[in-house]
Amino acid sequence: MSRPERARLLQFVATDRGDEVSALLVRPSDARWLLVLGHGAGAGMRHEFMEEMARLLGAHSVATLRYQFPYMEAGRRAPDTAKRLVETVRAAVDCANRVAEGLPVLVGGKSMGGRMASTAASQGELSDARGLVFFGFPLHPAGRPSLDRATHLQDVRRPMLFVQGTRDRLAELELIRAVCEGLGRRATLHVVQDGDHSFKVLKRTGRTVQEVREELAATVARWVERTVQDNAGKDADT
Repeated sequence: MSRPERARLLQFVATDRGDEVSALLVRPSDARWLLVLGHGAGAGMRHEFMEEMARLLGAHSVATLRYQFPYMEAGRRAPDTAKRLVETVRAAVDCANRVAEGLPVLVGGKSMGGRMASTAASQGELSDARGLVFFGFPLHPAGRPSLDRATHLQDVRRPMLFVQGTRDRLAELELIRAVCEGLGRRATLHVVQDGDHSFKVLKRTGRTVQEVREELAATVARWVERTVQDNAGKDADT
């Protein structure tokens, strides 16, 4: 495992109306991939989950570029429109390609950040992405099971990794299983036993938050090497 470098603060224009946002690049010396990582709806790129995942992924030779959505950069609570969120994902990938030239790109995020990445990919905005990573895909609102938010995933032509907790109230496990089955070989589902939407597990499991996060990082690293590398340069099979 490598030791990641200190995060490098960047700025880029995120939307066609000129919103400028911040980003943090963590690139270990032996980086082989770059994951462009969007935050969840209620917490920005400096949230401790984002910070720790960047560190742990770096230890597995996966560089990360975390970025802010415009509303979070401006200190607002309500997320931007889907159009502006998708524009920001595209701009973040462009930024990543500029500052980490030569590294193959993955795109994803925590909760909303992941869903906006998949939305952008479904619209053909992320043709240069090799795969997508979802840390807790928000399939439906809490207590309102539905598959509506998964419809666009059929138009994503790259490998996708879904990391989901069994107690995630925003994605009932049987529903997310059904989504992944419907996507065929494009989808890989990794289940965190007793994990909630934030991947916190019950005390009775005897597992620590740190152990779970190390599992997440190792899962991403294995998936990249086994699945994405095999699909490099071609569309994933349906």
